[in-house]
Amino acid sequence: MRLSTKGRFAVTAMIDVALREKLGPVPLSDISARQQISLSYLEQMFSKLRQQGLVHSTRGPGGGYTLGHRTDAITVADIIGAVEDATPEVKTADASASKDMAQDLWDSMNAKVFEFMQSVTLRSLVLEQLAKGVKIEQKPAPNRGVFKKPSLQTVRTNAPNSVFALGQSLLVRS
Repeated sequence: MRLSTKGRFAVTAMIDVALREKLGPVPLSDISARQQISLSYLEQMFSKLRQQGLVHSTRGPGGGYTLGHRTDAITVADIIGAVEDATPEVKTADASASKDMAQDLWDSMNAKVFEFMQSVTLRSLVLEQLAKGVKIEQKPAPNRGVFKKPSLQTVRTNAPNSVFALGQSLLVRS
């Protein structure tokens, strides 16, 4: 399994979604602004995350992404595995004969790293962020209509309401 910036950004974005899951779907544009990650890059990553069932998308106004599973059921290994291009190793006839002398070391290290990533859940990462004091802003309620209904206010004026009333008021003053 490869560890790259793509995997790091995917984990960061998933933590962002998990922190705000109770507020409804999280738009990628909001994640992009908060985490300083390109919107097009996020769209590519979330497409892969959605294909693996780690997130669900909601279209339209008030739409965005929500988690596909509970936070304790999603591991860092799941997230990284979903976004990284898994390319199997190509072995040639010579490769098996002249195996790298340290290959057992690298295989063991990869197994330990993978085992560690499987042990870290999204829930533990969210709890860690909350313990650090991360504040989750409340988003305003989406504007469901094009126009808000105007509030009715009665207007009281002292001006006359017709030409005749104006004449009468001028005669009274004189």
